[in-house]
Amino acid sequence: MNYQAPLRDMQFVLYELLQGDQVLPALPGYEDATREIMDAMLNEGAKLAENVMAPLNESGDREGCQYDPDSKTVTTPKGFKEAYQQFAENGWTALASPVEYGGQGLPHTLNTIAEEMVCSANLSLGMYPGLTHGAINALTSYGSDELKEQYLPKLISGEWTGTMCLTEPHCGTDLGLIRTKAEPNADGSYAITGTKIWITGGEHDLVDNIVHLVLAKLPDAPAGSKGISLFLVPKVLPDGSRNPAFCGGLEHKMGIKGSATCVMNFEGAQGWLIGEPHKGLQAMFVMMNSARLMVGLQGLGVAEAAYQTSLAFAKERRQSRSLAGPQEPDQVADNILVHPDVRRMVLRQKATIEGGRALAYFAAMQIDIAHKAEGAEEREQADDLVQLLTPVIKAYLTDEGFFCANDGLQLMGGNGYTQDWPIEQLVRDARITRIYEGTNGIQALDLVGRKLGMHGGRAIKRLFAMLDQYIQQQTDAPHAEAVKASTARLQKATMWLMQNGMQDREQAGAVATPYLRLMALTMMAYFWSRMAMTAQQALDNGSTETDFYQAKLFSADFFFAKLLPQAEALMADIESGKDSVMAMTADMM
Repeated sequence: MNYQAPLRDMQFVLYELLQGDQVLPALPGYEDATREIMDAMLNEGAKLAENVMAPLNESGDREGCQYDPDSKTVTTPKGFKEAYQQFAENGWTALASPVEYGGQGLPHTLNTIAEEMVCSANLSLGMYPGLTHGAINALTSYGSDELKEQYLPKLISGEWTGTMCLTEPHCGTDLGLIRTKAEPNADGSYAITGTKIWITGGEHDLVDNIVHLVLAKLPDAPAGSKGISLFLVPKVLPDGSRNPAFCGGLEHKMGIKGSATCVMNFEGAQGWLIGEPHKGLQAMFVMMNSARLMVGLQGLGVAEAAYQTSLAFAKERRQSRSLAGPQEPDQVADNILVHPDVRRMVLRQKATIEGGRALAYFAAMQIDIAHKAEGAEEREQADDLVQLLTPVIKAYLTDEGFFCANDGLQLMGGNGYTQDWPIEQLVRDARITRIYEGTNGIQALDLVGRKLGMHGGRAIKRLFAMLDQYIQQQTDAPHAEAVKASTARLQKATMWLMQNGMQDREQAGAVATPYLRLMALTMMAYFWSRMAMTAQQALDNGSTETDFYQAKLFSADFFFAKLLPQAEALMADIESGKDSVMAMTADMM
């Protein structure tokens, strides 16, 4: 796999579209995040992704992780341990973590770009440090000072990794059904007993200690999700002894085979409460939201890798002649990129990836603003946008990541279906991203059931205000009228949900997925119009990068002509409501 980090495209979004080199250094604590520093970090990250992580992607898939039932330990594929150690030693695990616990304190936006590169290069290997970031966030927000001082420095340095232990054999999304118990010990700790499944990085050989964040119920816990507490359960206890938290086996998976997905048995393991009793979901949601944004980046990263692979193939593969006549008459055939249907698949990848990158980086910058801005209202507005867009980013980018990989395989024909090319692995790896950290259907329900009504609809009002401001101020921007029409369509769909979904929850559930996709396409339209305007301004100002900016304009044209029209069908889907979905009885199916 010859992955090349798309640094120029990343810089276009970070600096030219979002003005990150102006916005980020102006935030308190980010004064050092100059363009010079950020470019240096991105260049080094690209080298690590391209030269250390990407070469292990195929071999890691072929070898997979190995479980030893006698020692209950897991061995990762050859080279993973050394690559992870290099990743940690070079400071990538500490990039955006708090300085007071050993982090570099750089913007989350910068970490987001680095994560995209990692996800493109080696999704399985990137899982180990990826979830650790979520554990760091949850512990930073809700852990006691003692737990922070004891665990954060080594999690941030990468000496230890973290997990998120939610799902049990009998329950996934409905966490109120969990049976894992936490019994109080005399010393203030708790004895955790239960089984968790599908635990990413639950056991491995990359580090000496693994810090599990485990949902469990106290003896006096009320029924349902209101009775869930969160506990920190280390693999190795502070005194150096082995905590009885053991891997019971590895899941046999379709993809991400270099990522250790474990069954974890907690056999009276010692743990410590994070946050308040019975309020574990509140603390865990900090980690879950971090993980959901990370998974969205996984979709984006896999899409980029698939695009690079299939585009390179299309430029080399010769098949038939162009419908417009031979383009290379001195060759036996033209390359397949001359064919409109191949072009359609490649341009779908390109337009989706570049628009999705803008959406993801925008959300990352809003996280930085929410954490660092001096004004309370500015922080609140940024946080509202992050909360609203998190399920959209997770669902849309992973859906599209899989579709882009699938298009890449289709483009490559029989070659793509074989293990001689990396595309079939990307298809398998991408498939899980639409499922874990809450299936994309759950993301849609979260959007319509929680996020739209959050704080009296404050977040969605702020999103519409942002879109309306752009429409009013940038009337001459490329495709401004299409953005205006898309915004009006999303407003109409939102009103339909308010009028019908509040009276009948099944109505909201039946249209949640098309509504989420409609919001995603509206945001893509907004960013593609902005990117086209930025590109046009660069050309008008005499930029010598003519091809680069002209490609942005052509990509924008493709998005508005070929992809945005899906929104009309989505609107019809929403307005049709639940009747055709819920009318049939189970016996008729």
